[in-house]
Amino acid sequence: MLDKYVWGEVKRISQEAPIPVINVTSEEIRPGGAGSVANNLVHLGARVCCCGVVGNDSEGKDLVKCLNDLDVDTEGIIDDETRRTTVKVRMMGHLQSAGRGIQQLLRIDYENTHTINKQIQDTIIKKIEHRPQQYDVILISDMNKGVMCQEIIETVINLGKEKKIPVIVDPRLGEDYSIYKGATAITPNRFETELSTGIRITDFNSLKAAGKKLLETLLLDYAVITVDKDGMFLCDKNGNNNLIPTIPKDVCDVSGAGDMVLSVLGLMVGGKNSFEDSAIIANVAAGIEVGKIGALPVSKSEILSALMGGSNPLYSKIKVLDELEKTVSEYRKDKKKIVFTNGCFDILHIGHIEYLKFSRSQGDLLIVGINTDKSVREQKGPKRPFVSEDERARLVSALEDVSYVVLFDELTPEKLIQKIRPDILVKGEDWRQKGVVGHEFVESYGGKVILAPLVEGVSTTNVVSKILERNS
Repeated sequence: MLDKYVWGEVKRISQEAPIPVINVTSEEIRPGGAGSVANNLVHLGARVCCCGVVGNDSEGKDLVKCLNDLDVDTEGIIDDETRRTTVKVRMMGHLQSAGRGIQQLLRIDYENTHTINKQIQDTIIKKIEHRPQQYDVILISDMNKGVMCQEIIETVINLGKEKKIPVIVDPRLGEDYSIYKGATAITPNRFETELSTGIRITDFNSLKAAGKKLLETLLLDYAVITVDKDGMFLCDKNGNNNLIPTIPKDVCDVSGAGDMVLSVLGLMVGGKNSFEDSAIIANVAAGIEVGKIGALPVSKSEILSALMGGSNPLYSKIKVLDELEKTVSEYRKDKKKIVFTNGCFDILHIGHIEYLKFSRSQGDLLIVGINTDKSVREQKGPKRPFVSEDERARLVSALEDVSYVVLFDELTPEKLIQKIRPDILVKGEDWRQKGVVGHEFVESYGGKVILAPLVEGVSTTNVVSKILERNS
């Protein structure tokens, strides 16, 4: 689906009818439906392949472009000449003069929900079966729009069983869930669970009864029932039951919460974590999501901060690129001078401290790009890094001179530099001969490249060599 947001201010009531008049200030498109799940996953660091259907229209092209821009594999998305792309338009208004927040005034849906034809079904099935060895987990986002037919669902579930790939389903609203029989897990909300099981959920015992019915009738390993203000209920085929309480938050918009649960549960289970741990993290992420306007991704740093009770300011320094772009934009409005530097920072030492102190002195805030573990291995070999990317990010974040940290997967920070557009780019003196990555881009708009002095004889390699020498 394609989500379109129309933003504006409400200043008056229409003379034609008792309805608000929205003065439109901007419009925005985002991936919706299964695309929202893909968007969430990419922002949490996953590699995603999408299978599904769009119409052969401009909205379909816009949606595929949005996903391609996120580096989502869209090979499995098929054009269907017989339908239009599903589009949800949300009119978002606020009353600025009264200081009132944004709220959704109206939603307009454009969609066809007839079942896709046999030829397209077969094409999607072939795409799904094409490379199962690359899948860590398969997520079914079923919005009941005619794509998730019985043949496709059965193919995915059977493939998961054969290849031992977890299959997790966010089900449609309906009374008959037999099409999901044999899946690994299902993630209905309270109302969907009541409708499909016929059990009214009023307390823990009724939750247990509903979960047990889902497990037994659908032959599931797990049932994950979201129960809004009460949190999330996890039960499994071995008879374990766990109600995970929600963290009290102001709810701005519940749209996207179900997508977030499916996304984070899939990410965690695909990463070989237990369903118990995965459900806890998914519950935290959903709590963050309902505090946002519209369906927006949640970052690792937001989840980490919430897990720490929101009390650790260090996690707020660790950003994903999209977040960082918005933050930098705000600083730029205030004419702040932005400094960028990067490195592996594997085993933090005095050379790093002095280098970052020098970098910070060149401007008003310092952004540090840190190579991910994958990026370090590609540069320095399979035995590096010595310290994981999460720990390295946290250590650098703890330094007073560092304003923000962002991890990057690529061999060079070129992409980061182009997105952040720093006023000052800093690298060590040892890069004078090698050439500083990004210097041409930064200098093209009047930015400066500055080389920092090095602390003689100090490097991660030297530190490790001394440790090995003294313990040999």
